[in-house]
Amino acid sequence: MEYPKSMTISSITITVVPRYCETDQAGVIHHTVYPVWFEMGRTELLRANGLAYRDLEKDGVLFVVAEMTVKYRRPCFYDESLELTTSCTRITAARVEHSYQIKRPSTGLLLAEGSTILACVDSQGKPRRMPEFMYPEESV
Repeated sequence: MEYPKSMTISSITITVVPRYCETDQAGVIHHTVYPVWFEMGRTELLRANGLAYRDLEKDGVLFVVAEMTVKYRRPCFYDESLELTTSCTRITAARVEHSYQIKRPSTGLLLAEGSTILACVDSQGKPRRMPEFMYPEESV
């Protein structure tokens, strides 16, 4: 695959509408769902930059979650429209860091926030150097 010269988009906001299966009996989003949403945000951020995990993996560039934090500020509820903002905050030789914010768009209220550190590994799971095109445009 032909990759872009560099990453040009460092942040993206997507709409998430919680499904019933993501709730507890009170209609509140279960805490285990937030990491799934964070993955959705990272996937869409890559896609906005013209990349896809599938293509990276075919070329032996894989990312594994090395660290994750989530701070639950207020509950999210079934079937309410939410905004998830995913930002790439730092890229080093072998890892990429992201931050996340989930807000209720009708009020702007911050409901949850978090961060992840992904390690770049090869197809055998060994650490590898980050491909040059993964760095933001200003770093190249």
